[in-house]
Amino acid sequence: MDVIDLRILLAPAISFGCAVLIFLLGARARWRRVLALGAAVTKFIVILSLLPGSLAGKVYVFEVLEFLPGVGISFRADALGMFFALVSSTLWVLTTVYAIGYMKGRHARVRFFGFFALCVSTTVGIAFAANLLTLFLFYEMLTICTYPLVVHDETPEALRAGRKYLAYTLLGGAALLLGMILVQSLAGTLSFSHAGVLPAEAGSGALLATFVTLIGGFGVKAAIMPLHGWLPAAMVAPTPVSALLHAVAVVKAGVFGILRVVHNIFGVDLLAQLGYASWLAWVAAFTIVAASLIALAQDNLKRRLAYSTISQLSYIVLGAALLTPFAALAAVVHIANQAFAKITMFFVAGAIERSTGKTQVHQLAGIGRTMPWTMAAFTIAALSFIGVPLFAGFVTKWYLSLGALQAGAWWFVLLMILSALLNAAYWLPIVYLAWFRTPAAESAPIHEAEALLLAPILVAAAYVLLLGISMQVSWLPFSLAQAAVRFVAGL
Repeated sequence: MDVIDLRILLAPAISFGCAVLIFLLGARARWRRVLALGAAVTKFIVILSLLPGSLAGKVYVFEVLEFLPGVGISFRADALGMFFALVSSTLWVLTTVYAIGYMKGRHARVRFFGFFALCVSTTVGIAFAANLLTLFLFYEMLTICTYPLVVHDETPEALRAGRKYLAYTLLGGAALLLGMILVQSLAGTLSFSHAGVLPAEAGSGALLATFVTLIGGFGVKAAIMPLHGWLPAAMVAPTPVSALLHAVAVVKAGVFGILRVVHNIFGVDLLAQLGYASWLAWVAAFTIVAASLIALAQDNLKRRLAYSTISQLSYIVLGAALLTPFAALAAVVHIANQAFAKITMFFVAGAIERSTGKTQVHQLAGIGRTMPWTMAAFTIAALSFIGVPLFAGFVTKWYLSLGALQAGAWWFVLLMILSALLNAAYWLPIVYLAWFRTPAAESAPIHEAEALLLAPILVAAAYVLLLGISMQVSWLPFSLAQAAVRFVAGL
């Protein structure tokens, strides 16, 4: 049931207004902190207020304008969009608290927090986009807003990473624009539909071109190999930006776009008939394994995290490509499972860097004894990515394996086992180093991270546990993920 509701326009507007006020008043540190945190909490409350209706089957809509017949800017909060928006708004609260502590004493904080708020505004706009044009506009705005954050330190390395980021993402945007034109010409509409909008009689050549351009365009931000090169380079950015890139906004916008293409532009039935999804599944499988193998060789902690992200994102792509209800459920729920576990790890990496100056894996011997709460959170996230039961990552692997069996593709179950072993190979040595190796002699005593850094770490880690054991609890993410998949895949 569609319900016109201004709240889905208000949600992205809150963080946009916050950004404007930060640019105007942000030189006053107290105002900046109040605005950033107040807007984050307010946005979360607004989006959370939509949750009961979404779980009851309501779809909130709001049309802004139509400037050509059937082409306009409009918003629609279905269960899938609500899931993405709820995850990003929850993480914005945590990341804002963390960033206030992490950025203390650093330069250009007005610019940082202003563009930070704009990124979250565009992310929620992507989540609530009712059609491909609206999604495209916010998707490109996200690219522009994240560039100043990637180059924040203004070092030669940061500026090179920023140029690489723009080159990749703007080319991806060009591919999306071409794909959008093809969709309009073939379907006569850019609006999303739960069964897809493209007609089978359009011809295999035109449909293949549409699929390649749309998946390629979104695949850049989703970091599908070989479109991933910008992501490890962007790790020169401050840790809150890395968390934003990997958990809250950019990469999630990419995989969310792929979910929209598979379910709401092509539709499961048409893709099964065409066979294109099986190609995408194998690309995702390759990315999962190859990125994990590269992660094994990374001594820099943030680069290891980056390649882990590339691998984990392709779980979502694989879940979409398998075209079965259980796999779709795994894809949706992994948006949250990966986000909370990965943001925990990035928060930990930043806290260690701020407290000790250490950025390399080999430097972490004994860090668990001096920063026990911080490393306990890291351990929880690591066990989740490995897929240990009662942690969030196990839920993803379980349903993705069931989805593979539904599709008759049992070999992807073996892929889940191999991926779990590879995750264990590059996470457990860090856990062992931290807890069971003797720490090196330090010139100054090392203490636990300060409260503004530690509190978001512990809350994010608690979510990883909650997401692993809350599958039967109403109002929690798994229920909303089920509602999203029920709408698009008939679970």
